[in-house]
Amino acid sequence: MADHAGESGSPPESLMEKIADKIHGHDSSSSDSDDDKPSPVDAVKSKIYRLFGREKPVHKVLGGGKPADVFLWRNKKISASVLGGATAVWVLFELLEYHLLTLVCHIFILCLAILFLWSNATTLSTSESPPHIPEVKIPENIVLELASALRIELNCALSMLRDIASGRDLKKFLAVVAGLWVLSIVGSCCNFLTLFYISFVLLHTVPVVYEKYEDQVDSFAEKAEIEFKKHYAVFNEKVLTKIPRGPLKDKKKD
Repeated sequence: MADHAGESGSPPESLMEKIADKIHGHDSSSSDSDDDKPSPVDAVKSKIYRLFGREKPVHKVLGGGKPADVFLWRNKKISASVLGGATAVWVLFELLEYHLLTLVCHIFILCLAILFLWSNATTLSTSESPPHIPEVKIPENIVLELASALRIELNCALSMLRDIASGRDLKKFLAVVAGLWVLSIVGSCCNFLTLFYISFVLLHTVPVVYEKYEDQVDSFAEKAEIEFKKHYAVFNEKVLTKIPRGPLKDKKKD
């Protein structure tokens, strides 16, 4: 009887073991599938709209390094000094109507007068040695690197203008024309120095404000882009599609 009872009790135990094995196998397979799937946070981050299709941080978009640190106010003393210097130059030339050539000549006169008086004063005194004026030269490699970088940027700009003028992308063509038209209006209201100073101030304010309120600006830009696409679709349907165009020539030879 005891043996019979032991034999009858073994099937439930084996059944429970099989169920447990299935449960553990299902858990392991589900955990593996969960590992293969991207996390919800990554999925949400990939779907977030960024202004101008930006995928990199603002610091990387600005080129990184010290210039980006200055524009984003990583070091407030340096950024404030640069902006204060630019403001002083703008006030000096624009408000006080000082001329660049006059300023350069006055600076050279002041430097030469200080060095001349210093050297003559030390010749009269035997205790002090005459000042050593260092020899200043512009290295050739720096000039060549600047010229090469400028040449590359100009070639990229000319290539981009050529692609826009070829008529391949009407949307980009209209955007560039509108931008140049706005820039011409701004240029007629102020001179080049004021325009350069405004651009310099914007570089020191817009990126840092955008980095601080990034999510709010991107959300507003997404809504504005959707509205712009709606209006552009209507404009394309009612105006652009009705513009007569010449017959397309089949370039393929039978």
